[in-house]
Amino acid sequence: MQENLEFFATVFNTTIEENYDLVKDIYSQIEPFKDRRAGKLSGGMKQKLALSCALIHRPSILFLDEPTTGVDAVSRKEFWEMLKRLKEQGITILVSTPYMDEAGMCDRVALLQSGKILSIDTPQGIVKTFGKKMLAVKSDNMLLLLNDLKQCEQVEDAYPFGEYHHAVMKNGREDRLHHYLQQKDTHLN
Repeated sequence: MQENLEFFATVFNTTIEENYDLVKDIYSQIEPFKDRRAGKLSGGMKQKLALSCALIHRPSILFLDEPTTGVDAVSRKEFWEMLKRLKEQGITILVSTPYMDEAGMCDRVALLQSGKILSIDTPQGIVKTFGKKMLAVKSDNMLLLLNDLKQCEQVEDAYPFGEYHHAVMKNGREDRLHHYLQQKDTHLN
């Protein structure tokens, strides 16, 4: 694991010691495992190592593509606390995420669907101007659930979003959706 950090430092013509102050909060959490191979780390530890490697050359902008997908809830929370500290150090961070709770921690959000920008605003502004009722729905059989949602006449649109499916409702009739899914024998979580 330490080899990974040393490699990235040399690629960017720096050393771990030169920028350790930037990564120490993150790296210190995984340092007890510094002799372990990166492939043997847990998902959360891999993400911390990847973030340490990305920061070792003190970038002005950090691009993160779904950095917490597949990471447990505690590690997700820790990861976002680390990002908040990095922002305070003047690093601009661009994050793609399927989790609305994570998007809510950002200063600005671009809402994308099918590769098109639907809206750019603050997280609160996005929610306020959306104007339609949206439900996050989860089931043991997510493929069947998505098909059922798309067939329901009360649903305007349905699509996968992280570990849920989002259902945009017509006229806010979520009570009818629940009844419809019960008739289809779709068990919601």
